[in-house]
Amino acid sequence: MSDDELDRADPLSGLDATRAAIAEACARAGRSTDSVTLVAASKTVPPEVLGHTVARGLHVYGENRVQEAQAKWPALRAEHPGVELHLIGPLQTNKARDAVALFDVIHSVDRFSLSEALFRQGEKQGRRPKVFVQVNTGLERQKAGVAPSDTDMFLEICRGKHELDVIGLMCIPPVDEPSEEHFVQLREIAERNGLTSLSMGMSGDFASAVEHGATHVRVGSAIFGNRAYPAA
Repeated sequence: MSDDELDRADPLSGLDATRAAIAEACARAGRSTDSVTLVAASKTVPPEVLGHTVARGLHVYGENRVQEAQAKWPALRAEHPGVELHLIGPLQTNKARDAVALFDVIHSVDRFSLSEALFRQGEKQGRRPKVFVQVNTGLERQKAGVAPSDTDMFLEICRGKHELDVIGLMCIPPVDEPSEEHFVQLREIAERNGLTSLSMGMSGDFASAVEHGATHVRVGSAIFGNRAYPAA
């Protein structure tokens, strides 16, 4: 999909096209479409638009910021109780309480202090969101994530000492490198740790991610079009 097409994207047609692309990638990989969860990256998307995509049967959404999710999702979920909400952006330790209360799945666990904070909040609230450990497969200084060489040890702490419900690994490949080598690396780390869920692939590479084993793809602009993001 070109940039001009993304700018004009209709969410419903974008959703249909994304689902079709996932189905085609699954067919090439000999997989069932049921093995891939489409997580719609809904950052900055207004509630009225999300209501239309929920009505079309899209029930899994990913938000980048706790504050934005708090502002729009409680009312939407009251209206659409079957919605599953994922945190796909970075999480500050001081937001762990709110994240545990709001999200069903957290994709960005990347340091010991956050793992411990999620454990403590889970104990206090009686909630245990599923989590992915974020791996910095490209060892990029500006990007969050555990170094690949440290992931085995980090997983041992998360699953043992902190008793987190770790279901898999997540990565965001460097923009200037082929995504495929990072997808393969993430899959290999997951396999040796007995993990079966892989959160990898976004609008530009989700089809390739599915062919390389992704179980969760985080797709935003291919569905909702290009968006103007507020400054951090």
